[in-house]
Amino acid sequence: MRVLLMAYGSRGDVQPLVALAVQLQDIGVEVRVCAPPEEECTELLAGVGVPVVSFGPPVRSLVNKVAQPTTGPQIAAELVAAHFDTVAAAAEGCDALVAAGLMPAGARSVTEKLGICYVYACYLPIRLPSPHYPPPWVANMPVPPDTTDNRALWELDAQRMNGLYGEALNTRRVAIGLPPVDNVRDHAFTDRPWLAADPVLWPWQGSSDLDVVQTGAWFLPDERPLSAEVESFLDAGAPPVYVGFGSMPMRSKDTTLLAVEAIRAQGRRVLVSRGWSDLTLIDGQDDCLVIGETNLQALFGRVATVVHQGGAGSTFTAALAGAPQVVIPNSPDTQCYADRVAELGIGTAKEPVPTFESLSAALKTALTAEAGARARAVAGTIRTDGAAVAAQLLHDMISEKK
Repeated sequence: MRVLLMAYGSRGDVQPLVALAVQLQDIGVEVRVCAPPEEECTELLAGVGVPVVSFGPPVRSLVNKVAQPTTGPQIAAELVAAHFDTVAAAAEGCDALVAAGLMPAGARSVTEKLGICYVYACYLPIRLPSPHYPPPWVANMPVPPDTTDNRALWELDAQRMNGLYGEALNTRRVAIGLPPVDNVRDHAFTDRPWLAADPVLWPWQGSSDLDVVQTGAWFLPDERPLSAEVESFLDAGAPPVYVGFGSMPMRSKDTTLLAVEAIRAQGRRVLVSRGWSDLTLIDGQDDCLVIGETNLQALFGRVATVVHQGGAGSTFTAALAGAPQVVIPNSPDTQCYADRVAELGIGTAKEPVPTFESLSAALKTALTAEAGARARAVAGTIRTDGAAVAAQLLHDMISEKK
């Protein structure tokens, strides 16, 4: 039995597939992964012995381009071509393909042509059409003044996806003898998508149009030790506050500097993640340490608070570690996790561009004994078996087809 996993996006899009790959290997399934040509993704997969096939352009080169309307269709066409070429070649001899990350418009076409199983997996509920959530783009783009119903907004979302991917997808489908599709998004998502999100951090609020399978988050335990430098810093005083914005470089430098100032005002030391912004030392003071890639599972259990952008992986890891959170969202996706963190009482949510005063108030709340106790209580409810659940579901699906 052989499975291809694919995702285009940042590390946060690829890392859950690594967890699923490990669980599939544990039950005797051969796995390979298609991921963008980022060094950190390649190293992550090599670390668990999973072959990786690179596809699409480097994600870092696109971070500041995807929001530009003139480049959107070009990028979409390039990714569709990669689905039909690179991903299709990698899927030869496989029994199933699991697609995640940025719209995998051509992935299902590959499985149709090969006659293999197909699953679309999503890490966040607002990425799935539902009357309970507006599409993520609503926060960043103009909405027709007479459009207020979420169902109508999701219809507009389908039209947007057709505009981006439709021509490229259907041209390639016809070329390999498949009929065109009239709804790219619903075709890619299917009527039974998988939701790889923790049911406590984000429970699915249903839609009668979709039979969503919520597996739980795809979590990979990290056994790596912390570096001697980090251990020494942690041992040198009271637990510090962690600040990191991962693969979101926009505004992160200014926000990080502001966060460091606010944390110091609380009498706390700071650990700053370098991230994609390649942050360097804030100044010469020894109460601040800038770190590179590290074991966040181990680190978050030893910090006082985690300040981050609200990505699914950061939110899950901090929640599992029982660390209070201060979430500074920078997208509709991260805003949803920010709101949920506040709703659960395990941290606070701040505006995308906080002030010193607002961030200081959020830190004061997160650093209280009450916030720590609540975070530890919720930590005990977070599931870590999502990848194992998904692996067994996929194994059974393939077995039934055979």
